[in-house]
This record gives sequence, C-alpha cells and structure tokens, in this order.
Amino acid sequence: MEQYRIKAGNENYPMGLHMVPGGIHLCTAAEGDNVSLLLFKEGEKELICSLPFPQETRRGNVYSMTVLGADFSGLSYCFEMDGKRFSDPYGKRFLNRNIWGDLEHVQDILLSPVESVDFDWQGDRLPLIPYEDTIIYRMHCRGFTNHSSSGVKEKGTFQGIIEKIPYLKELGITTVEFMPVNEFQEVILPERVPGNPFGVDKPTGKINYWGYGPGFYFSPKSSYASGGTNPGTELKSLVKALHKEGMELIAELYFTGKEPASFVLDVVRFWAEEFHLDGIHLSGFLPLELLRNDPYLSRIKLLAHSWEEKKEGGRKHLADSNDGFLIDMRRVLKGDEDQMKNLAFRLRNNPPDRGVINFMASTNGFTMMDMVSYDTKHNEGNGENNQDGTPYNYSWNCGTEGPTRKKAVMELRKKQLRNAFLLLFLSQGTPLIMAGDEFGHTQSGNNNAYCQDNEISWLNWNLLKKNQDMFEFVKALIAFRKSHSVFHMEKEPKLMDYLVCGLPDMSYHGVRAWCPEFENFRRQLGVLYWGEYGKKADGTKDESFYVVFNMHWEPHQFDLPSLKEGKSWHVVFHTDEKEMNGMYDSGEEPKAEGRQFMVPPRTIVVFMGK
Repeated sequence: MEQYRIKAGNENYPMGLHMVPGGIHLCTAAEGDNVSLLLFKEGEKELICSLPFPQETRRGNVYSMTVLGADFSGLSYCFEMDGKRFSDPYGKRFLNRNIWGDLEHVQDILLSPVESVDFDWQGDRLPLIPYEDTIIYRMHCRGFTNHSSSGVKEKGTFQGIIEKIPYLKELGITTVEFMPVNEFQEVILPERVPGNPFGVDKPTGKINYWGYGPGFYFSPKSSYASGGTNPGTELKSLVKALHKEGMELIAELYFTGKEPASFVLDVVRFWAEEFHLDGIHLSGFLPLELLRNDPYLSRIKLLAHSWEEKKEGGRKHLADSNDGFLIDMRRVLKGDEDQMKNLAFRLRNNPPDRGVINFMASTNGFTMMDMVSYDTKHNEGNGENNQDGTPYNYSWNCGTEGPTRKKAVMELRKKQLRNAFLLLFLSQGTPLIMAGDEFGHTQSGNNNAYCQDNEISWLNWNLLKKNQDMFEFVKALIAFRKSHSVFHMEKEPKLMDYLVCGLPDMSYHGVRAWCPEFENFRRQLGVLYWGEYGKKADGTKDESFYVVFNMHWEPHQFDLPSLKEGKSWHVVFHTDEKEMNGMYDSGEEPKAEGRQFMVPPRTIVVFMGK
C-alpha cells in the first residue's frame, strides 16, 4: 500500500477510471459513507491494496480521487462500499468474461483491468447515409456466424462479422444493426423470492441469449471478441472496416428503467463517441426527451419505439422502430379483411420529422420463413409449456403446419415470401430485414427464442445454397429499390401534381384505373409512381411504375393506366412466375399486351413504363 499515494483535489473527470500523469483517477457513485478502491493482481483474487476515497472529495454520492504510483500495469480493480464489493459501472472491460456461458465465474464480482488502450482510427469518418437510402440488416453478433456452416474462422465474434462483410456488400446492405453487445450476464440466475428459505442461487442452465436485461454499459461483451483480444479494440476494427466499405453500424442499448437519466445519457454518448457508431437503437425504458434534444447526438441515427413529439427541421436523425408495419403488412399478406387502407398508408408513410423503420420480422415473433410455415407458436423448447411468446403472429402456414414435402405448399410459401419482400422494399420507409431471412432462416416455429443459444437461433448457412433463389430475389430487389428513387423519396409522397406535369407523384387505383376501392371486402390495390418525381444516380428522371397488389385468393383483372405516347408497360416483378423466380432481368422485361392484365391470386406485379 505504501507504493501508492492518494492525491487530494476535485479535478473534473468523468466517471470511471482514467489514466493521468503518474497514476490513475477514479470516480464512482455510491450511497454508503465508506467507499474504497480495491486493487488486485490481474488474474488473482487476493487483495493487494485497499485505498479509501477521501471524504473531502465527496460531492453528493460521488466519490473521486487520484492515485499516484510507480506502476499500475497488471492490476485490476473493483470498489467496496460499507464492506460490500461492487464492480465499476463505468468499467471499459471485465476479466474472466471471454468464455460465453461460463458457469465458474457467474457469481463473481467482476474486476476491470487498469489499462488504457489506444486505437488508430486512421481518419475514419461516418458515412451519414440518410434514412431514405438506408437498408438495415439486424443481427445477433454471436448467432450470425456461430454455426459450423458459417465458413468464418472466428465464429460468433466481431471478427467473424468482418469476414462476412463481402456477403453483406453483395446483398446490398448499407447498415448493420446489432442486438445488445454490451457486457451482460448471459447465464440466467433464478430470482430470489423474499422470505423463501428454499430459494437457490445456482444457475438452471438457461441462457439469456438475446442480452436484454441489466448489464455493464461501458464495455463491449468480451465473449464476442476472438481469441481473448480486447473487445473494444475488435469492435472498433469492425466499425472501421464497415466504414471503409461505406457501410454503417447501429448498436442496440437496452435499459431497465432503474438507471438514472444522466447515466443513460452518459452511456449513449460514450458508445457514439468511443466506437464511432452511426446510430443507437434505444430500447427498454428511456429518458427520450433528454436524448432527443442532446446536441452531441444530433448527427447520428437514434431509433426508438416512438418519438412522440415532432421535431421538424435540420437533418432527420430520429426514427420510429416498432411493429406497426409488421402487423399491418402481415395481415395484408394473409388476405385479411379491411386491410387496403393500411396497405395504402404503409406504402407511403414517411413523416417529415423522423424516419420510419419497416420490417416484416423482428427479434420477437416468427422469422419470415416461419411466418409462412406456422399458424401457431411452438416454444416448448423454452421450458415454459409453450406459455411464453406472443400468440399474435399474423401468420399463415399455407396449408400445412411446419416442414413439408408437398410441392404446392412449398411453392406457395416461396411466393408469399416474394410478396412479403416486395411489400417491404417498395414502401417509402427504411427497410430492415433480420439476418438470415433472405435465405429462409427458421426457428422451427419458436417465436420467443430468448434462451436458445443453439441451432434454433444460429444462422444455418447451408440454407443459403438450398434457397439461393430467395437470396437472389432479395438481392435483385434491393438493387432495384436503390436504382429507383420513386420508392424511397426524401419526403412522403404528397398524392398531388405539385410539379404540374399532369399526374401526382403517387396515386391509388382499383381494378379500374383511377378508381381506388377501400371497402372492407377489397383485397386488391394498384399504385402508380410517376417517374418525373424521382431522379436516377445520373440525374435523369426516373421511370414510371405501376404496382398491382392482388392479395385475394381469386384472380382479378386490372386496368393499366395510360402512359405518355411512345411508352408501354413492361413486367419487372411477377411473384406468380416461379420459373423466373418472380422477376425479369434488366432489358428482358416482357411487354404487357393490351390495356388490361389478369393478376393471379396472392400475387404482386410490378410494371415499368419504357
């Protein structure tokens, strides 16, 4: 203890540990009256030094001090309050956390190493992709590459994702979104019931695979780093690699509601600044008003369930991310009654003050493949008698529950998935797909796989080869969306002829042109996108498109709106054409003969004027 000396003073440092000339500065919050710093040799549990925080530096319940000494290398630390030890809530890394699901250290007080790690960002800059040009790919960091079929060297890690960047680029993804990657306790401990003498503290073997719950918010998860490397360094390398390819990274941060608002703000600012993140997905219980108005966060994407108050003007950086689109569009896909108004709204929805994140599948609920394969949830593997998970999935199994060899059912499922992807990517909001949905990832009907750290949740990359046609369809559809700005305009279509070119930017139609039908029994809608309101990458005007949605189980004949002289309608996508995988190559789009077009049941057809 004599080799370390406490320096008095109230220097203004952030919370946590920081290296200073000749020593370290520490700052922590604690409600007790006697708070100390405990130092250990790294890798050992035996205490080598206990240094009390000076009372004269206490401000409220915040304790701080500077410790000077010859050498702090190889040391780790935690704090003690009134005889009870606790880990640093602001710790940047924690020891003995590199093994996923480790039972040996599950109840240990976590120690943080005394270290400062430099990282060369080499002029890294955020791509700042606007919402209208963003394609989000949401993944679980471990599950994305942990399957034996992933083909990466460092499975289940940040490095494994770096190895998959060429795949993401080929698909057309602009933005990766992580489920929680901060340090959390993945081994679930049973809750102790007050007054129950028979309660046990030993883990039951269940895993918190998703990561929602309390955690340490200033440290990336050590078990997501490869080969025992520093998780912060490896995450930064991933961000830098994505930025080098012009891609973004959004990380989800979940808060329980027990954290002070100032702490939440510290956490969000830290992740944005320390890891050069392009966005934060805020989930749980949050001080949204504080975060919404924070000037430090005004240029990165902030996703939340709902930003209730409008804030127009400036760069659009807020976005609503909830299941409103999912519910409406799944009901459209099924052919439920009274859904055409919802279809019309979701196709154009793009508020002026914030982005809207659209998805057909999310963490909770069925994957897209399960959405067309199961009518009811099958969560028996969670050990809760299938009582967990939402009963509302808005799904349809296409005639058979679960896996089948019936060719007609399999073809209908593929067709419904093509319909679903068109509903998603032809809507004005920002599209998001869950990792693996582009090649038929299935959780075998489990719609609440929070505890499934196994092949139920891990992506089986063998499906990419099996469902190559689905991957090629999604890849082509993403490229199509990017090429035609009328499907992802900066502002919501006004349904008006504000360019005085003779036609509105977007208009609705029924089986008869210019006669939309929104009665409750209708299951068909036509949407005309007029090309003069969009621009291509070379600055020329976009083509005009007519999209026909027949979600009825019966065929319907649609009128085709008139085009300007010299142009005719050509079929780009036709989800009933299974031999063509629902689409036609550029330059080979067949001409639609006549002024009417028969659309088969449960089919979407996209026409282009050329």
